[in-house]
Amino acid sequence: MTAAGGPEDLVVAPDRTSIVVAARGWVGTPYHHQASIKGAGCDCLGLVRGVWRDVYGFEPEAPPPYSRDWAETHRRETLAEAAARHMAPVMIDAMQPGDVLLFALNERAPAKHCAILTTPDRMVHSYEAHPVAEVSLSPWWRRRIRFVFAFPYLEC
Repeated sequence: MTAAGGPEDLVVAPDRTSIVVAARGWVGTPYHHQASIKGAGCDCLGLVRGVWRDVYGFEPEAPPPYSRDWAETHRRETLAEAAARHMAPVMIDAMQPGDVLLFALNERAPAKHCAILTTPDRMVHSYEAHPVAEVSLSPWWRRRIRFVFAFPYLEC
């Protein structure tokens, strides 16, 4: 990266291990809606934003304010659209540690939760009322994966 700190300035690509290490560095951060401050508070999007900052040194875009029910209200894949502006889509059956997982919490709703895969069967995420944790990618979560994205410039 250059000192300018924009996406067009990416020179060094993070590897998957550095993304997983960065995600695990957020474990224990309390849940706080719309926040993205390691150790102080974050939500699921704030976790992904924070890991991006950890590996690239900047954020690709500032998210607009959002309510807890934003996905249900807009009925659009807003989270996936934003991820697609900055990350590479990955087939669900090809996901690897370091990828960002987007979940739809019910069949008829858009994806509104995200996590970072740390092993083939574990993920780091921030879930309402709970601190950031590394948890099992259980069958319950696995069934709800709607989209997968890779951080840019990774060897996929």
